[in-house]
Amino acid sequence: MVYKVYYQTSKDRNPKREDTHAFYIEAESQPAALAAVQANTDFNIETVEELSDAALVYEQASPEFKLTTFA
Repeated sequence: MVYKVYYQTSKDRNPKREDTHAFYIEAESQPAALAAVQANTDFNIETVEELSDAALVYEQASPEFKLTTFA
């Protein structure tokens, strides 16, 4: 499954909608996606959203769509 991860770049500041960023990750489950992000970044994770098939097709149409992988 593909998940969209919404995050803030800093854990030191209160989250603001204007500062929210997102990236995409492939994982077996939502907890696995969250664990991978927490283990490999210092981001303040807001939410991890599973993308439906229709939502994934919509997101893939964006030129900015790219799956993030952690080494």
